[in-house]
Amino acid sequence: MSKVIEGAVAALSEKAKGFDGTAKFVIEGEGSVYIDENGARAGDDEAEVTLTANRETFEGILSGDVNPTTAFMTGKLKVDGSMGTAMKLGALLS
Repeated sequence: MSKVIEGAVAALSEKAKGFDGTAKFVIEGEGSVYIDENGARAGDDEAEVTLTANRETFEGILSGDVNPTTAFMTGKLKVDGSMGTAMKLGALLS
């Protein structure tokens, strides 16, 4: 597992506990983080929504420097699946 994925799991674990749904962040060239009601873990399981971004965009979203909606609208964040679940995840991260 890459250090980026390890860091993402650590950053998302507490925030994601109790998340109502399933989501997967695909960080290009690094791997995937799966989020459900138990928190975050490295994984590539099927999810209601898959969000794909490069490392810089993903780290910016986690740190709060990048707005997820803006990243989506500018094409830096791709969303595949349930937009409602993506919106819930966006609220959780902000």
